[in-house]
Amino acid sequence: MQLDTLENYLDNNLHTYLDLLRQMVAINSFTANPEGVNRLGAFTAELFASLGFQAEYVQSVNPRYGRHLVLTRQGAQAALLPSGAPAYPLGMLSHLDTVFPPEEELRNDFVWRPEGRRIYGPGTVDIKGGTVMMYMVLDALRQFAPQVFEKGTWILLLDASEEALSVDFTRLCLQRLPENTLACLVFEGGTNSSDIFPLVVARKGRAAYRVKVEGKSAHAGNFHANGANAILQMAHTIQKIAALTDYENQITFNVGTVKGGSVVNRVPHYAEAHVEMRAFSPEVFDAGVAAMLALDGTSDVASADGYRCKVSVELGETTAPWPPNPGTQHLYDLWEQAANLVGLRLAQEQRGGLSDGNLLWGHYPTLDGLGPAGNNAHCSERAPDGSKEQEYVYVGSFVPKALLNTLAIMKLVEGEFR
Repeated sequence: MQLDTLENYLDNNLHTYLDLLRQMVAINSFTANPEGVNRLGAFTAELFASLGFQAEYVQSVNPRYGRHLVLTRQGAQAALLPSGAPAYPLGMLSHLDTVFPPEEELRNDFVWRPEGRRIYGPGTVDIKGGTVMMYMVLDALRQFAPQVFEKGTWILLLDASEEALSVDFTRLCLQRLPENTLACLVFEGGTNSSDIFPLVVARKGRAAYRVKVEGKSAHAGNFHANGANAILQMAHTIQKIAALTDYENQITFNVGTVKGGSVVNRVPHYAEAHVEMRAFSPEVFDAGVAAMLALDGTSDVASADGYRCKVSVELGETTAPWPPNPGTQHLYDLWEQAANLVGLRLAQEQRGGLSDGNLLWGHYPTLDGLGPAGNNAHCSERAPDGSKEQEYVYVGSFVPKALLNTLAIMKLVEGEFR
């Protein structure tokens, strides 16, 4: 294969790929807008049908969300690669939903907006640009490596509710991806600094907590001393939670919401807070969970007659960390070899946000951040002074990233069937 011919093909068709992205961005696919999510799913299925993919829709377990999309292209049944080995399946992941309600997009005039080297719009980098990247790669393989394309089994999985990190999608992936799946490639948006393209090799895990305080109410004027102030106790507890953050060990605790009390002339008898914890290391993560749960039953505030506030800590949803591991490292090494062929520089990135890769790396070799580069994901606001910028994607990142992904996938397949 002539690399310049492949690159020219991607360059010459970039306007077509970007027009596909423009049509996707025009469809609001907020997680809680199932009609929009399903409309984007139907558009995506029609797009990949041109490459021979069959569509399957699976309704999210949560009825407030839309349908997951599974696109499959089976390899030729009797055909073998040149070595005589059967073609292994390969999984590619994206998602259909974004975090922007329709009214927010309208209020902030958050629409498709090309401007210089950037294109602004909802989902341009997270993650509709990633879905277009998947299409670019498969289109390139069909044109320039038809034997690999025709004989491989390709399984594309698009989550309808990734921004809510629905566990039912993980179960769907495990059902549709065979145990011998060669790799699980996640097309979340990438980042780049000058000429360096980072790929995601690890992600923090997340734990959510609900902290409740039961106090004792009393008249705030006549019998203040008889009350045990739940909000005051919560303030003590919040300080303890904040003290658990340890940047050196890359674990953070964020008290995201607090509520309590009813009226100002009553000593509050109840307070509640919601907390999230994130950490890279599984050991640090587990220690953080233990430290939070150790606050259960603690008390600092008491009434004059001896009633003590009661703190309870409930562990909610948890998503384990995706730590550095041999399977991911093997894939990164292949991508680095491909990068060397085309003069790109890669870097390993450990990212604090979650993706479906958090839930799949323990089952299949997984690599993330394979989408085009951009910034400001989840942001719809902009300010005239530039202090706020909307989500955008770098136009110039599509062709280099597609070239990289195409060559790396070929090296991955050739390595298995050598």
